[in-house]
Amino acid sequence: MSRLTISMPDQMNEWVEAQINTGRFGNVSEYFRDLVRRDQERRDAATVELRALVERAEASGISDRSMSEVIEQARLEARQKGLLRDQS
Repeated sequence: MSRLTISMPDQMNEWVEAQINTGRFGNVSEYFRDLVRRDQERRDAATVELRALVERAEASGISDRSMSEVIEQARLEARQKGLLRDQS
């Protein structure tokens, strides 16, 4: 197992210590291993989701809409989901 040294602001260190004091983690290393594990799981899930989107897109065939129509529809959907701000 390798050793890693990190620096962080006092406020973050206090947060980490508070998480350990809840009893959920035995020490700082356990807390950070949990963070890394959850980040890996999140990224793996995002990759699976992206692959599924690509597969659905490929299976849907070629659109008869123009590229600008496709982009405008994507922007509209992103705005409706709160993922894109209006750019006036």
